[in-house]
Amino acid sequence: MGLANQLTILRIFLIPVFIILIGYNKPLYALIVFLIAGITDALDGYIARRFNQITTIGRILDPIADKALLVSSFVFIYTSQLEVKFPYWYVVIVISRDIYLILGSAVIYFIKGHLEVKPSIFGKATTFFQILSVVVILLANITEIPKVVVDATIYTSLFFTIISTLTYTYDGIQQLK
Repeated sequence: MGLANQLTILRIFLIPVFIILIGYNKPLYALIVFLIAGITDALDGYIARRFNQITTIGRILDPIADKALLVSSFVFIYTSQLEVKFPYWYVVIVISRDIYLILGSAVIYFIKGHLEVKPSIFGKATTFFQILSVVVILLANITEIPKVVVDATIYTSLFFTIISTLTYTYDGIQQLK
């Protein structure tokens, strides 16, 4: 097992640590763990490409680790005792999008026998702003951040979440034709 896959597995092991820190109302430590997980995500991709360590298991585990970290962040921050949290509607929309994309992908795969996954610029922007929203929420629980900054981050993330859902839906429909 190469270093890239080891970093992905480390990220998976960091998820329960993050959740525990949120549960114990330790936003600073949770932020540090979240940032370490983010760094491992960037590093594993770089190492896999740079040193030709791209593997089937890595292609499967990496997006699972990413989604598990983000979904855990949204759910556990929302249900936590933290003072600043995600709005309920935001958590529902973000998670519903992921479920919708998984179900849509499964439908395409079962109908066509294959699935062509093409990351889009809107999908990458969605991921970026969702990660940023977690960072901003945690920071808002550590230091003074104006509510307008928190809201702007959440609404920007929501915008890209909706746009990427629409573009992936269009791509899915094209694959079914």
